Amino acid sequence: MSENGSKTPVDFWFDPLCPWAWMTSRWMLEVEKVRDVEVRWHVMSLGVLNEDKLDELPEAYRENMLPGGKSWGPVRVVIAAQQLHGEEITGALYTALGTRIHNRGQGVSDESIAGALEEVGLPADLIEYARKDTYDAELRASHKEGIDKVGQDVGTPVIAVPGADGEQVAFFGPVVTPAPKGEAAARLWDGTLLVASTPGFYEIKRTRTQGPIFD
Repeated sequence: MSENGSKTPVDFWFDPLCPWAWMTSRWMLEVEKVRDVEVRWHVMSLGVLNEDKLDELPEAYRENMLPGGKSWGPVRVVIAAQQLHGEEITGALYTALGTRIHNRGQGVSDESIAGALEEVGLPADLIEYARKDTYDAELRASHKEGIDKVGQDVGTPVIAVPGADGEQVAFFGPVVTPAPKGEAAARLWDGTLLVASTPGFYEIKRTRTQGPIFD
């Protein structure tokens, strides 16, 4: 909790397409229940992140990252919803999209996006922005704000939280599956902050042996 008694803000950058960001976001919702924190949701874009290295990507992945590819639709709809209906809708829309794309295995489609919009009470015509670049400048600005905190060599999610000295502590991840709950979520949060806030700390990683496990 911050010095004035309010909850500590935790800024979280995500792309709805990323299954690992989705798992981390579900963990952060658990952390909200057991620590005095409040998540503020922001978009970043795998399409923007990879646009300068498309030739290095596997073909199937590259197709999604191309302008107009699947990676652009959901995040464009989220940024349009923010611009037209306020940032407070972001978390609910992300949950509705992620549940359909990942947990239900519907993937990115007009049906999954339309269903998410309906669930959170947003106008159906927001889906039109999936194929428009109307708010790409705002999307790029939000992406830049997040990625500049951690550098270009990481991906989504990015988390930033006020440190003990008043400066933000920012990091990529953690990548975890399944999403810890209850006290396990709290322990991971406390440990992640301890590691990330250590001066000079750079990286911790081990080999991933399984894909994301969705509840």
